[in-house]
Amino acid sequence: MVLLTGLFALLASPTAQAQCAMCRAVLESEESGITAEAVNDGIVYLMIFPYLLVAIVGVIVYRIMNKEKDKK
Repeated sequence: MVLLTGLFALLASPTAQAQCAMCRAVLESEESGITAEAVNDGIVYLMIFPYLLVAIVGVIVYRIMNKEKDKK
């Protein structure tokens, strides 16, 4: 149920502008687009770590749960 609600919220939400006003002004004023690519790469780089941490915690919990099943 939680997964379905989260999926609905993700798909139903309007597109968000994910940049602050200063970042957006700098990126729109530059002609070459190199800074915009660097900012986007930085955002992706920072976005990886929360997912990585959740995956690591998930694997640890999975292993702990399987150890308890094997002991029974």
